[in-house]
Amino acid sequence: MNVSEQAVVNAMVTPDHGVVMDSNLMCDDIAVEVPIALVYNCISHAVMMASPADLEDFALGFSLTENIIQHKNEISHIHVHYGKLGITVRMQINDERFETLKTLRRNMVGRTGCGLCGTETLKQAIRPVPPVQAPALENNAIQQALTAIINHQPLQQTTGATHAAAWCNSDGQIILAREDVGRHNALDKLIGAIVKTDISHNKGFVLVTSRASYEMVQKTAMAGLGCLVAVSAPTSLAIEMAKQAGLMLVGFARNNRHVIYHDPKQISALDHVKTAI
Repeated sequence: MNVSEQAVVNAMVTPDHGVVMDSNLMCDDIAVEVPIALVYNCISHAVMMASPADLEDFALGFSLTENIIQHKNEISHIHVHYGKLGITVRMQINDERFETLKTLRRNMVGRTGCGLCGTETLKQAIRPVPPVQAPALENNAIQQALTAIINHQPLQQTTGATHAAAWCNSDGQIILAREDVGRHNALDKLIGAIVKTDISHNKGFVLVTSRASYEMVQKTAMAGLGCLVAVSAPTSLAIEMAKQAGLMLVGFARNNRHVIYHDPKQISALDHVKTAI
């Protein structure tokens, strides 16, 4: 039987630590996690563990944030194949980008939350980020997006096991959202959806329901997006990379509060933490 695009399966579970009896069993909704092979011009480049949904968005976003392509038109087609062992996403990229890929290609088997497996050098691990334009962002916009994000997380509400990434306009309205068992994958899916739909991303911000690791900052900057808001903390390298890119970085975004770790529009934010209440 082939893997399907179904993102949720059912399992019988025991809700306590007592003696297992039929009367104690209950049905639980479980998030599906499967291996996704990303293949470019018939050459396998990466295998990622991910949720089997929005895979064309995932393939496009991953290709952009990993600098395999620089524009969506450099991929001529994306084909998703569901097999017995997992899912294969086959892409055809133009000759110039394929030649570049072959010189940089590495075998990378990525587990959930792991974006560096198979990286051979420190230079490969921490790639430079392009400069971005940070938006002028009001605190109320962040708070509005935080209030609304739960309504864009059907997988999380069902399973409790997924991350979300959302694109929000300057007023805090959520325009697009994607979910995945991996935070990097959710962001790649969102970026792919943004690029595919050609929505304006000059003003607005990315909201993620995870911590802000440096990879999340890197992917956001690679997509040309100027602000990343995370519900949990950033890492030191994430803050440093945000400074290099000129990206606005916000962490600990919770009800009625958040922490601005870098805002290039405010000189004091370069070296000091500012709390917005």
